Amino acid sequence: MFGTQDLLLFIVSGLLLNMTPGPDSLLIMARSASQGWRAGSAAALGIGAGTCIHILAAALGLSAILATSTWAFTLVKFIGAAYLLYVGVALLLSKRKPGAAEAPVHLPGLSYRRIFVQGFFSNVLNPKVALFFLAFVPQFIAPEAPDKALAFILLGAIFNLNGMLWCHFLALSSAFASRKLKASAVIGHWLNRTVGLVFVSFGIKLALSDRS
Repeated sequence: MFGTQDLLLFIVSGLLLNMTPGPDSLLIMARSASQGWRAGSAAALGIGAGTCIHILAAALGLSAILATSTWAFTLVKFIGAAYLLYVGVALLLSKRKPGAAEAPVHLPGLSYRRIFVQGFFSNVLNPKVALFFLAFVPQFIAPEAPDKALAFILLGAIFNLNGMLWCHFLALSSAFASRKLKASAVIGHWLNRTVGLVFVSFGIKLALSDRS
């Protein structure tokens, strides 16, 4: 259909891949637990917007530059790593509010717009995502497809839709779990530390990664 092949397999595989834990999922869960499902949804929409950029870039052949140019890959990689480290360090340095022994879990509050931007940059500045689309999606484009770029965009849109469904499920479930747990400020303080540490580890891992 529209130059694609094995579409059902692509949908199932894409859904499973979207469910794999990573910095995007962690950001959604952290924001939902701290500020409610709308904040998690804002992060998810930002991540989805970033994915759209990767899809269009790959369809137009721009992502191939990252696959073949060492300097381009390295530049984007270090910018992305620096951003993840910035988010992680900000959480590590966040302070517990005094006199709030039973306050709910708290991450530094941000507007929905800033959360959207945070989700967007955490995704779009990861060159591994661009290389993933170059490696994964073409397997499901039929060799005889009349317009391979259009088929690529269609498959990318399906993948992103799957991702948005999963991300919004994460946002809702994380917010629900946070309300049920009614975690204390002490737990919230260490949640900040844990989330920050994980983001720092993701940033270091990205900085040390190669294109393979």
